[in-house]
Amino acid sequence: MERHIDIRWQEERLAATIHYPEERAPFERGVKRRAPVTIICHGFVGNRIGVDRLFVNAARKLAGEGHIVVRFDFAGCGESTGDYGHTGLDDMISQTQSVLDYALGCGDVDPQRVTLIGHSLGGAIAILTAVRDQRIKRLVLWSPVAYPFNDIVRIVGREQYDTAMTRGSADYLGYSFTPAYFNALGVHQPLQEARKFNGDVLLVHGTSDDVIPADYSFLFQKVFWLRSDGQCDKEIVFQADHTYSDGTHREKLLTCTLQWLKRWEKRQEEWANWSI
Repeated sequence: MERHIDIRWQEERLAATIHYPEERAPFERGVKRRAPVTIICHGFVGNRIGVDRLFVNAARKLAGEGHIVVRFDFAGCGESTGDYGHTGLDDMISQTQSVLDYALGCGDVDPQRVTLIGHSLGGAIAILTAVRDQRIKRLVLWSPVAYPFNDIVRIVGREQYDTAMTRGSADYLGYSFTPAYFNALGVHQPLQEARKFNGDVLLVHGTSDDVIPADYSFLFQKVFWLRSDGQCDKEIVFQADHTYSDGTHREKLLTCTLQWLKRWEKRQEEWANWSI
């Protein structure tokens, strides 16, 4: 079952879609079974549908495996209210936390099984949110941004950046970007902050990604390996582009994500049984 909802963030309305598991055993060993929660963060000037319905398909597959999934539009994107180019990463972190507040308020969810999936800039936001919010236990990062300022300026073009800084705003794909937006990008360094997250991480990247280099996922993995807690796995999809537009590549992305989450669930169950 899917339901379209609005989530309040400050004065804005974040448009979101929540996916409920189609079939879920209400009891296990006589104990009420709670569902894991997964939230999907889209990338730069994206939306909760995703290119070629990437996030729709991912959410439905996850719901089919028993997850409660929330995919949402950041303020100013998709169907949400607000001005995207006027808000910075701190606002997007706060929006993600508001969505998490909503998701954890749904009935029969397990607060110990919370996952953020982030694509591109959404991957950077997922990392930055996770290091600030201990409710997040797992990260799945698809083609994550490592250097928000450099990466986004490269995408919009130096000319547009200079226009924004000198004239107060610049247009990119119909969005109006202000100096405040670009200045906020330079404040955060997800590659440096990543080691503060103690949960498990999956990195997925395509070798033919011409937007965000696959090298970034190798750098992230090295940082995550420096931690004293938490595991990090990496899956490189040969010849996949930034949005995994080829059907074979997309299937690989979704399959490895689901398999990794299932392995994590199994480890948690084995640990719980052992600790008892």
